[in-house]
Amino acid sequence: MIVKWSLLFQIFWTFFKISPVTFGGGYAMIPLIVKEIVEKRKWLTSTDITEVLALSQTIPGAVAVNAATFIGHRIGGKRGALAAMIGVSLPTFVIVLLLGIAYFHIHDNPKLEAAFISIRVTIVAIIVYAAIKIGKTAIVDKTTFFIVLLGVPALFFIHPALAILIGALIGIIVVPIKRKMGYKVDLKQKEEEDPTTNPDYYMGAGI
Repeated sequence: MIVKWSLLFQIFWTFFKISPVTFGGGYAMIPLIVKEIVEKRKWLTSTDITEVLALSQTIPGAVAVNAATFIGHRIGGKRGALAAMIGVSLPTFVIVLLLGIAYFHIHDNPKLEAAFISIRVTIVAIIVYAAIKIGKTAIVDKTTFFIVLLGVPALFFIHPALAILIGALIGIIVVPIKRKMGYKVDLKQKEEEDPTTNPDYYMGAGI
């Protein structure tokens, strides 16, 4: 039970730290989620995060809250989902409350307006970086590459939920066809192997 509550607190604290610094919403959270959840704590893989983000966008609600809830559930079940949801929501709630109270006193401050102009530009860079990181695990063959190539311009004309549904249908149709034609279908990117885990690494090094 001590370990369980310890894990729940870690989930809560992880998302509590991520939430206040992710200006720009759920997509700006992606690099920090990957760094904390995948690289630092190793709770999930990059592929898991990609799947969670795709699922988070298919249901109503904020992407950040949805993603945190799904990730928390993958790590710690229902209690983990609750811990993650509270962790990601609480800082934002407090910040918005304080800004709402102070808004009429600071909204005309030229320094503040200048700061937010730069913040908006930085958010664009963060989202592009997140897209590249996620793309490395999502694009696994020519089919997925062309889905991305066609999907980006399509999003200017159709709803994101519809784009996700179309992508799912393409996968359901194309993957069985490719397998029947004898093509090998890799549904996930191969994880980079640590060379030190291969016995040949030591033999080649003369150890």
